[in-house]
Amino acid sequence: MPVEFLSDDQAASYGKFNEEPTRPELERFFYLDDEDRKLIAKRRGDHNRLGFALQMCTVRFIGRCLPDDPLDVPWVVIEHIAEQLGIEDVSCVKAYTERKPTAYEHAWEIRDAYEYHEYDDPEWVRKFRTFLHGRAWTAHSEGPKALFDYAVGWLRKNRVLLPGVSVLARQVSEVRTIADKRLHTTVAKAAWRADPSLPADLVALLETPKGRRYSYLETFRRPPTKTTGTAMKRALERVDEIAVYRLGRVKLDKLPPNRLAALARYGLGSKATSLERASEPKRTAMLTAVMRHMEAKAIDDALELFTVLMSTKLLSTAKRLTNKDRLSTLPQLEKASRIAARMSKCSWRSWSTSRRAARRWTRPRCGRPWRRSRRGPSCGARPPRWRAWSRRTTTRRRSRSARRWPTATTRCARSCRCSATPRCSARPRPGSGSWPRSRACPRSAGAR
Repeated sequence: MPVEFLSDDQAASYGKFNEEPTRPELERFFYLDDEDRKLIAKRRGDHNRLGFALQMCTVRFIGRCLPDDPLDVPWVVIEHIAEQLGIEDVSCVKAYTERKPTAYEHAWEIRDAYEYHEYDDPEWVRKFRTFLHGRAWTAHSEGPKALFDYAVGWLRKNRVLLPGVSVLARQVSEVRTIADKRLHTTVAKAAWRADPSLPADLVALLETPKGRRYSYLETFRRPPTKTTGTAMKRALERVDEIAVYRLGRVKLDKLPPNRLAALARYGLGSKATSLERASEPKRTAMLTAVMRHMEAKAIDDALELFTVLMSTKLLSTAKRLTNKDRLSTLPQLEKASRIAARMSKCSWRSWSTSRRAARRWTRPRCGRPWRRSRRGPSCGARPPRWRAWSRRTTTRRRSRSARRWPTATTRCARSCRCSATPRCSARPRPGSGSWPRSRACPRSAGAR
């Protein structure tokens, strides 16, 4: 194959049916409308009508007719078109190839009827080359195969019949070569405008000094590999050495960034001897792109190394010391927290008790707490409401306790605690939760 970027399989599948069309593709490219049926109806014989329709749909789908072998299509396509035309005997299409000029005549008629353009048309050749040059200049990273596919798509979209595979591949290669030369010339001229001595200084980087095994350019390529202060010093020196060339003054704003990045990658992947053997202006352009890339890369490497040194040598050490101090104070902190917990628990109990007592023994009118001690402030005698409430509450609580624990408590009939004797002599009635009235209890006797 005369084209190097296309494989044999890719070249063989160009302009042909690589696989059976899908159902959506059949409905889109192989559907016959009213205008198509009118043009097909002019043919005589089912085999001519089917062959004409087959070439008509083929040029829509792949961008070219197949007059040499019009039946080189999947059988599902033939059946789909025959079904639309109402032809029951699909095998009659084999008779379409018996007369060779018929296929060529039908192809020319389809070209004129649907306004397809030949690839040699000067107007469409100019439009096609304009598209290729623009695509190759702005999208270098796509590669020649991608540019070839875009060219095929553009031709199909604009109804330009596809040429031979070698013709189109040579056109793509030629356009890419022109775009590369334009890039090299533009970059070299920009470097010369910035400083006439800059191209010579860049070429001097390819020289190998005495006593060393590699050139100055190879020295700039090597980033720092250790995280030490000496490596940081060498990284800063590398930035200063590259900054001497002042490549920021080279005006390359109008060039596509991806083109410069691709040129820099190509230069970084080449050895110094290969760059030295390159012709001008390609050598100057590659060295300019490489040095601009390494200037930014050297600054990034220095900043990254500085970040690593700060995190490993300074921040990590301080963090370890802080953790060590904190761990040493954990026993004291634990002891202090236990003491604080005990103190807070005691204060909470005393506070809650005093609050409950204050709410319970507060006089309704004056609002001042009533205390049993003589030192506490007094608002006079306890009010009658408080006495009645206290008596009812005390009686209710004692009755409830007597019902729950009839044998374990010492209660009298009026549910008052007997303080005259340590224990009443009376016994509770069977099945009842209170004590009977007894003369042994002086309070019950007095209450009577």
